[in-house]
Amino acid sequence: MTIEEEVFRKTKIDFDKLSKYGFKKEKNLYKYSKNIMDNAFRVNIEINEDGIVKGKIFDLSINEEYTNFRVEENTGSFVSNVRSEFKSLLEDIKNNCFIKKNFIYEQANRIAKSIKEKYGNDPEFEWEKYPGYGVFRNKDSHKWYGIIMNVDKNKLDKKSHGEVEIIDIKLNQDEINDLLKLDGFYPAYHMNKNNWISIILNNTVKDEDIMNLIAKSYAYTISNKKNASEWIIPANPKYFDIENALKENNTMIWKQNADIKINDIVYIYVGSPYSSIMYKFKVKEVNIPYEYQDKNLKIKKAMKIDLLKRYEKGELSFTKLKEFGVNAIRSQRYMPLVLSEYINKLEK
Repeated sequence: MTIEEEVFRKTKIDFDKLSKYGFKKEKNLYKYSKNIMDNAFRVNIEINEDGIVKGKIFDLSINEEYTNFRVEENTGSFVSNVRSEFKSLLEDIKNNCFIKKNFIYEQANRIAKSIKEKYGNDPEFEWEKYPGYGVFRNKDSHKWYGIIMNVDKNKLDKKSHGEVEIIDIKLNQDEINDLLKLDGFYPAYHMNKNNWISIILNNTVKDEDIMNLIAKSYAYTISNKKNASEWIIPANPKYFDIENALKENNTMIWKQNADIKINDIVYIYVGSPYSSIMYKFKVKEVNIPYEYQDKNLKIKKAMKIDLLKRYEKGELSFTKLKEFGVNAIRSQRYMPLVLSEYINKLEK
């Protein structure tokens, strides 16, 4: 890596600021010169339209290019001073004419921006030894749902080399197995390969597809909070005929579990042979005294719920729910935010 590549790593040029700094545009290049080392040397800087920076140093006493400062093994005080002044000039240009980026490559920065817009999370850089590793965590539960890392590609594919950026996200094992058959997906680097997967951020996989997968990873981090307002409740069709109960006025009485409030939304998941969310209700009344008990069901209080929508069998199947982190529905549970958003999109 050259000195220029090191200094301008994880930055993006602001061309409007170059002229204010003193750069002159000549054809497709922006050029700047400055004398250093008590006018003994001149630094020429060129920046092309892609923002690539290249610098040269000339020894003015002989008017020839001076290259010793680029040899790392040259550690004498004089050459070190030249190298230091060159770096200082580059740093000053970076601070005045470039915008700092969180990551090296464009797709990684686009994904980080989309995560910020959707979930409000900036990457957290927690390790001094690994400054390019940025963690994304749920603000409420503090659980990770993604980490962007810069690695050598041979960590993913032994036949390849070169620095790349990846994002690790958490998914269910069945989906991981399917995705690993596609280009751009690899067994998780640095994480449990049964629950996490690595996606290379070199535009092999579209941003939209990556964000859809991140939504599923995010779903695993959502806590079951007391202030939840949407719920999934299982129903066994062997013991309760919902359609018959709704015949008169699309309202029915249902067993009330803890935490449910008036105006909450309740999704009824009907077990086999449907294995799908089949109904959406709104809670109209709670804490209704209700005494009922048999070998399969015991009710001490109930709620009145009004039907909002029916769904087709398989439309919100258990397989689909698993994509959003719902891996079991044995009793009342909160509705993950990302699943709620998905359902709302279906209904529009």
